[in-house]
Amino acid sequence: MNGLSFCALDTITNKILAFERVNFQTQLTPYLMLKELKEKLSKQGGIGRNFSEVMVVHKNNMFGLVPKPLFNKEELPNYLKFNAKIMANDLIAYDEVPNQEIMNVYIPYTNVNNYIFELFGEFEFKHSGTVLINTLLNQNRTTSEPICYVQVSEREMEMMVMSDKKLLFYNQFEYKNKEDFLYYLLFSLEQLQMDLEKIQLKLFGAIEEGDPIYDLCYQYIKNVSVFAPSNPSFPMDQLENESIDFSILSSL
Repeated sequence: MNGLSFCALDTITNKILAFERVNFQTQLTPYLMLKELKEKLSKQGGIGRNFSEVMVVHKNNMFGLVPKPLFNKEELPNYLKFNAKIMANDLIAYDEVPNQEIMNVYIPYTNVNNYIFELFGEFEFKHSGTVLINTLLNQNRTTSEPICYVQVSEREMEMMVMSDKKLLFYNQFEYKNKEDFLYYLLFSLEQLQMDLEKIQLKLFGAIEEGDPIYDLCYQYIKNVSVFAPSNPSFPMDQLENESIDFSILSSL
């Protein structure tokens, strides 16, 4: 775990009441991450505890996408045993990706879920991949052309490829420099046999035109742009703060 964020949204006025994002310099254990979360939430006492809805989004690489016809909830560990180190006491959860016949099997942070339950009572939780896939698919219901979305953060990239309104690929990668970023991008597109002359690359998150990553991608993929949601369910004018996580806002 290399970061955490939280957001409080007033759904009546559609305004963000509070948002905070913390990037850790090193990977933290679940214990240390919970300690950080408790500290941050304790400083937001003015927001209150009487929320009508609480959503926890777990963002990690301990997940696997499974075609729904092959999914069996009794076999959850088998879907992850080659992707993640599973401990005997790990809780394994799953989300259904709407309209895609895909299940996202993942390991949530149980200690975080337990703490949130202590604070707020009943709540819902999802994997960030489920939220991102559903949101981005809904952004392009009318196009059948292949599109590659990449959410860029300081050391991570979330990559999704869709074509003809169907999900073809989703994965997360950690990168150290722009060359790593390009390698993961081009290698993934090559495995999908995507034509670099035709595919649209839409970058969003901590990225702007003229950034080193943007310029490097443009050398290989000409149809590159910085993506902004067209029909967001959150305040567009508040997205100027690049620290606001698109996945978090999309889950609200």
